[in-house]
Amino acid sequence: MKVVVTGASGFVGRALLAALPKAGHEAVALDLRNARFVGGDVLVHLAAIAHRGASTEEFERVNVKLAKQVARDAAACGVGLVFLSSVKVHGEVSGAPFTERSAIAPGDPYAASKARAEEALAAIAGLRLAVLRPPLVYGPRVKANFLRLTQAIAGGIPLPFASIRNRRSLIYVGNLVNAVLQCLGREGTYLVSDGPPLSTPELCRMLGDALGRRARLWPFPSALLPRNIAASLEVDDRAFREALGWCPSFSVGEGLLATARWYLDR
Repeated sequence: MKVVVTGASGFVGRALLAALPKAGHEAVALDLRNARFVGGDVLVHLAAIAHRGASTEEFERVNVKLAKQVARDAAACGVGLVFLSSVKVHGEVSGAPFTERSAIAPGDPYAASKARAEEALAAIAGLRLAVLRPPLVYGPRVKANFLRLTQAIAGGIPLPFASIRNRRSLIYVGNLVNAVLQCLGREGTYLVSDGPPLSTPELCRMLGDALGRRARLWPFPSALLPRNIAASLEVDDRAFREALGWCPSFSVGEGLLATARWYLDR
């Protein structure tokens, strides 16, 4: 298929653009600043603003209105759309694992914009839509909090995470790309992850092993730590696995090792 990708210069976009030809597809990067979608077999919309410094207006303009424009263009061309959303449309903290039936309860402007975009896209007549809601994505070229965690562990910085008892789902970028490939030409809304969740201390220790550095963790009251570190955010992605016969191509250990090698070789 001819697969057109927005946000192709981003973290996930680069990995997807490299994977498409290997899977037998033609990959086309679409820069929405200079052009609109005019044809192809499938459109994958990755372009979005995710950083916390963005204003509400920026989130609305890029994450909602731009997504609607792209989706309308796809529908007008009779082309299916794969839209990358976020597990955070369900909230920042999970008691029980989130499923696709969990309430929509975004906790920040970014998540709220993704939820509004999902709602707007679902209302477009004739659009064949597949939505993926991943948790935290990691891998080579990762940025933000995961990069800062990697830097801290590689630098031997002591971290106050030893007392945390949580369950956090993750997905390696290679697994997310594979999930996107499985969604080409399909419809539905799905959560997706690497599989069993990790606690924050488990993640630190596994990442330390991949970096060849022991993670230095010390106890501190979990209640006093930021919730994106100490709270649980777990997904149940059985619906996606069963509907599409999907399983991750990479284990967590393999994903962390690839991430560590990229970081050390930069």
